[in-house]
Amino acid sequence: MANHQKDFLFVLIKSLSKSEKRQFKIFASRLETSSNTKFIELFNILDKSDHYDEKLILKSGSIKKVQLSNLKSYLYKQILVSIRLNIPSQNIRYQLREQIDFATILYNKGLYKQSLKILDKTKTQAIENDEKLMAYEIVEFEKLIESQYITRSIQGRADELVIQAKEINYQNTISSKLSNLSLQLYGIMLKTGYVKSDEEHKYIDDYFNKHISKLDESKFGFREKYWFYNANLWRSFLVQDFLASYKFASKWVTLFYDNPNMIFLNPVFFLKGNHYLLESLFMLKYQTKFKDSLAKLEQTINDSRFPTNDNIASLSFLYVYNNKLNYHIMEGSFAESEYLIPEVLNKLKIHNEHLDEHHEMLFFYKFASIYFGIEKYNESIFYLEKIINNKNLSMREDLMCFARILCLIAHYELGKDYYLETQLKNTYKFLIKMNDLHEVQKEIIRFLKNLNSIYPSDIKKEFIKMKERFIELENNTYEKRAFLYLDIISWLESKIENRKISDIIREKARLNNR
Repeated sequence: MANHQKDFLFVLIKSLSKSEKRQFKIFASRLETSSNTKFIELFNILDKSDHYDEKLILKSGSIKKVQLSNLKSYLYKQILVSIRLNIPSQNIRYQLREQIDFATILYNKGLYKQSLKILDKTKTQAIENDEKLMAYEIVEFEKLIESQYITRSIQGRADELVIQAKEINYQNTISSKLSNLSLQLYGIMLKTGYVKSDEEHKYIDDYFNKHISKLDESKFGFREKYWFYNANLWRSFLVQDFLASYKFASKWVTLFYDNPNMIFLNPVFFLKGNHYLLESLFMLKYQTKFKDSLAKLEQTINDSRFPTNDNIASLSFLYVYNNKLNYHIMEGSFAESEYLIPEVLNKLKIHNEHLDEHHEMLFFYKFASIYFGIEKYNESIFYLEKIINNKNLSMREDLMCFARILCLIAHYELGKDYYLETQLKNTYKFLIKMNDLHEVQKEIIRFLKNLNSIYPSDIKKEFIKMKERFIELENNTYEKRAFLYLDIISWLESKIENRKISDIIREKARLNNR
């Protein structure tokens, strides 16, 4: 996975495609500088290396240690300039920025009317593509030229620009307020997690309503609607109202499908909206809608018009394969999903510079769940221990907790009493340090701790008793999410009925299919 402590220049060079490397070498050969040979040599050394090694660079002999820092900075800048010169022409943002630069050149030459003509045309394009920040920048530039009384423009031009500036500024202000609210809600999620009581629920609702009370949704354009749905989605996730999260994620995605040009202009927002839609459907266990939404997402990604770059490719892989695994887990078709594991592992290697360890661990937890579902407990433990033993990982405690609990259950299934006792002690130590311990987690630990002291003749009665307790907890708004990580009820039913857990989950999925 991506190590963000790596040398930035090295990571940038490794991210270049073959065509980008070729373009850079052609670009670099045109530069007439005294350090031309040295920075190309540095590029070639790093390009051929498997990892960043300063000793290897200095070993070349032509690059001295005192030169290296400045040479790296210069090379980094020239690579970006080369890429900038070869950006695909269909990227509307670069087109707009280029036209603004052209208008600036004409203005500086005193060719005011030519500059205004380009600005007016570019402004129309910016508004049509919902690039209102650029549109506002253009209007301000137009005002600057007009205010010099040089062009003798038609009467009323000043009023027109003032009105336009006010309208665009208002829309930008609304977008900024909503994006701030969305980010603040996301920050609360990272800091405190999901709400755990009615008091916390009320705090989030009051906080949210305070920030949107004076907004008029009927005046929203595309971007304002996007941020409005985004903020509502985070509020819904925080209070664990998954039906509302589905509603606003669906509105988010529909907004893009109703404005298809925005899909190709804002592919990252489109991908994230689909991911949240699928996550909501997974939480609600709406299998049919989930399957249809995932198929539609894949079809759009495979459209020849859909943008392609390293970031988009990594996000597409992350969201598509994450949800492919989720679909099989939800459906109980564990054996049918096993083929996906080597595919994901291979793609993780390809995208390792663009995904953090947290996402890798999420995949490992899903692998473990799949192997557990087909009773390959050793394989399940293998991936769970990768999560448990990762000392460098900063991630949500709930995933770490359930990885430990699932590992306990897998050891129990294998009958490894000694290892089970060790796992119990280690898990207790971990839970004591946790800030976000739910009743479900406490009950699972109590239950597993007592299993070894129960007489074999009474074990079934204990399973039934615990099943009833967990069903009670599953109906609790603030506890039900835990069952998405670990379907303890289906596992208990498999022990009570002496059936495979995959058969239990598959049967439930057929009954709940929506």
